Amino acid sequence: MDKKPYERVGLTFEEYERIVKMLGREPNGLELNLYGVMWSEHCSYKNSKQVLRVFPTSGDRVLQGPGENAGIVDIGDGLAVVMKIESHNHPSAVEPYQGAATGAGGIIRDIFTMGARPVALLNSLRFGELESDRTKYLFENAVAGIGGYGNCIGIPTVGGEVYFNDCYRGNPLVNAMCVGIIRHGDIKRGTASGAGNAVMIVGASTGRDGMGGASFASVELNKESEEKRSPMQVGDPFLEKLLLEACLELFETGCVVGVQDLGAAGLTSASSETASRGGSGMDIDVSLVPRRETGMVPVEVMISESQERMLVIVEKGREEEVTGIFKKWGLNSSVIGRVTDDGMLTIRDGDEVVGSVPAKSLAEDAPIYYREYKEPSYLKQVGVLDERGLEVPDDLNGVLVSLLKSPNIASKEWAYRQFDYMVRTCTAVTPGSDAAVVRIRGTNKAIALTADCNSRYCYLDPATGGAIAVAEAARNLVCSGAQPLAATDCLNFGNPEKPGVFWQFRQAVSGMSEACRALDTPVISGNVSFYNETDTDAVFPTPVVGMVGVVEDISHITTQGFKEEGDVIVLLGENTQEAGGSEYLKVVYGLERGSAPKLDLDREKRVQGCCLELIRGGTVKSAHDCSEGGIAVALAESCISGEIGAKVELEGCGREDLLLFGEGQSRIVITVRQSDLERVKDAASRFGIPVTVLGRVRGKELIIDIAGQRGIQMAVKDMETDWREAIECIME
Repeated sequence: MDKKPYERVGLTFEEYERIVKMLGREPNGLELNLYGVMWSEHCSYKNSKQVLRVFPTSGDRVLQGPGENAGIVDIGDGLAVVMKIESHNHPSAVEPYQGAATGAGGIIRDIFTMGARPVALLNSLRFGELESDRTKYLFENAVAGIGGYGNCIGIPTVGGEVYFNDCYRGNPLVNAMCVGIIRHGDIKRGTASGAGNAVMIVGASTGRDGMGGASFASVELNKESEEKRSPMQVGDPFLEKLLLEACLELFETGCVVGVQDLGAAGLTSASSETASRGGSGMDIDVSLVPRRETGMVPVEVMISESQERMLVIVEKGREEEVTGIFKKWGLNSSVIGRVTDDGMLTIRDGDEVVGSVPAKSLAEDAPIYYREYKEPSYLKQVGVLDERGLEVPDDLNGVLVSLLKSPNIASKEWAYRQFDYMVRTCTAVTPGSDAAVVRIRGTNKAIALTADCNSRYCYLDPATGGAIAVAEAARNLVCSGAQPLAATDCLNFGNPEKPGVFWQFRQAVSGMSEACRALDTPVISGNVSFYNETDTDAVFPTPVVGMVGVVEDISHITTQGFKEEGDVIVLLGENTQEAGGSEYLKVVYGLERGSAPKLDLDREKRVQGCCLELIRGGTVKSAHDCSEGGIAVALAESCISGEIGAKVELEGCGREDLLLFGEGQSRIVITVRQSDLERVKDAASRFGIPVTVLGRVRGKELIIDIAGQRGIQMAVKDMETDWREAIECIME
């Protein structure tokens, strides 16, 4: 059966009726397409907006919260960090190289649109198990796309995460994060104001690529949706480099009123959103938009998602300044319209008006849905774990090897060696430690950056899993010597119209919000990516948390590697024996079930506070978060990074395998000099946290005894080989 026109652009009959009522008439074909892209979930957040309101978004350091192209947080001395993370999942499932590359390009534009110079890229990548040739193809090409774009534009890719699970087999996740530095007085916003001011489009020419991309990202991936997709956006990092430099030069002239990236929904979103924010209107002529394809009709120009383009609102009479700058950089710049005071987005094709709708109706008046939610039935089954039925392995060395070779724990060097993480020469801590650290030129400061989420925890308990994602991100920053400041999130879920999925979403946001309040890390930007599922399966709930922290003095920068023979190894926090959702349970028993690890946010804050105080006091020589694989893997990673061994004694009753590999939260392994041990104990006492002396850095082996009995004994070189070559061997 033929679909109705409104159905073909992704609208429901009720939404169509709403549009007719708003306009007082039937929309024409072009106008219907404008509403189709702007009222998609990807642009309107119609299924998520009411839930997102529970996030804390303000704070003493927040200069810009959600609602702009990116969030901004103060780091002192008149400087601020601009940050955002976004998804490019569906395009990467179809064409992984360009999908990932244009995801990087889009998030970079979000940062310099705010007036900031981008200084670092991160990513969070999820794929199916690496046994599949299709998964290897997606992984290989997505990594190549990220590296190809970032390397060419000259922005270091300094960190991130990669996870593998069969739930992502049909729908991989590619989340890109970018961070920039800006002076407070240089902040730009996406606002169109001042009747008569010029509306200019700058950068690349417009083609037919990516039309309807926002709508494509707002439905499940299946054969029909893939067949309907328009040609994939194609990124040009060299052109984006020119655009970045031209825009930053333009901003110095003071003639820019507002600026907006042409991302999802292209010119439609950029024009309607800037006008709506400014309480104004806009009159534009699509015939003046530079094109690279012939025969394009107005609707194609309006919804094209061609890359490397910006909309700039310029003070009337200063258009030639803009033209001169962009001509110097070899880029297009065209006056395509004017800001008006009538609140309307009027679209012309030469002398003919081809569409006219209230700008606010596109940008702000999409319906808000309060979806039905219900706890999924699968939780009753997977939430139960009888540890008594799991036989304790005889060979604990073998278990450690298996975990170190698990792609979720093994070295990701195969991926990050394709990234130029040293370009601009400010990267102080490179990929592979708890967080990346980037120095701030002209200061004694640095920023620490991370992206984190254990989606298996979220599958078993979305609220706790969401809170743990925030806590672990903050913990990673603290282990690097940074005070966590603010978060950006990329919330990847299945179809929100399914009650079970929407329940997961609500629970995860609730848990994240509670953790952000407890740890004083407001959410200042982010992205929701729904419909991450195929005809058969949805992905695990995956609320990725990007976080930034400030290192007030670069002498405080700390890494995970053990440093020197004789240093004392100390555990801050309690070594609990929690198996639920662990990598150990998955690797050894093939199970993904049980309760997610417990999280006491008050204890978490105290553990982090104690660790950071000790780092800033010059006491800590190394620090490493305990996460996947438990304390045994944390110790192994610190040995490998430091190229030195350790002798450790674990105390505790119960199962020795869970003492080693359980994934209890709020634990940090630090090393200190013997002379500083009392200082550590005094600090732990003041913060009210458990502290345990585990052993010493020594030799060329990792030896872990449990209650006087040998548990693990492995040469550091052997562990390193297993850990470093696991993914390399699979991808050969």
